[in-house]
Amino acid sequence: MSPRTALALLAGAGVAAGVLCIVVGVVGTAARPRAGWWTRARLRRAGVAAAAVLAVAVLTRWIAVAVAVGVLVCLWDRLFGGTRRARVGIARLEALAGWTESLRDLIATGLALPEALPATVAAAADPIRGPLAVMADRLAARQPLEPTLLALADDLDDPGADLVVATLILNSRAQGRALHAVLSSLAASARSELAVRRAVEAERRSTRRAVQFVVTTTVVTALGLAVGNPGYVAPYQSGTGQLVLAVVVGIFAVGFAWLSRLAALPTPDRFLSAPEVGS
Repeated sequence: MSPRTALALLAGAGVAAGVLCIVVGVVGTAARPRAGWWTRARLRRAGVAAAAVLAVAVLTRWIAVAVAVGVLVCLWDRLFGGTRRARVGIARLEALAGWTESLRDLIATGLALPEALPATVAAAADPIRGPLAVMADRLAARQPLEPTLLALADDLDDPGADLVVATLILNSRAQGRALHAVLSSLAASARSELAVRRAVEAERRSTRRAVQFVVTTTVVTALGLAVGNPGYVAPYQSGTGQLVLAVVVGIFAVGFAWLSRLAALPTPDRFLSAPEVGS
């Protein structure tokens, strides 16, 4: 390999790394870091991405494409996992609506809020049962109600849950008597939002499938030409060809990220946060 070709390959790798930064910038990063970020699933995905980079580099000798394929594997869930995330969000919203209705019914029997909250754990749906069980344990340890509710909002990590928790906190401060009516309104609002989100998700599902089809077709076509008809793509083996290919990969990466963002359902930001609750 000539020095000129090596320099061109290095430049292509640098452009591909820039593509990664562009994709992350367009798609966004997680809202807040969580402990144990390197989970087994992420390690497995990183291994698959490394294997994909090596395989594409060996088969095509296109460094820019190899790095881009590795980035695509690493960010596949963030770019094209909108259907799964939407399904999880809908299930969580439905669980919150059911929990609000359960809490409302217990309040209607005359139970005070500190006694009614732990009683809702048994009937809670799976997406929120864990945080509710932690809340019940905190109340059983005689921790103050307001910090416990704020910690619950952090554990649930959902704008809809913030609205319910804020209502409970305000009611506990003012010793209000209209909690049953307020919870009924919140539950009805959650059910209405649930219906809207299901309708929107049904419309966006076709967009996500189209994005996945375009990405898959593009990658398979490029790799198929490189392996099945190397003479047709021989100009890309040169240093100049690698630079051109890196620019093309960058344009496609921005387009894919843009399509993915168009298919995503924006959600409001949270407005409650809690200090750490002592054990």
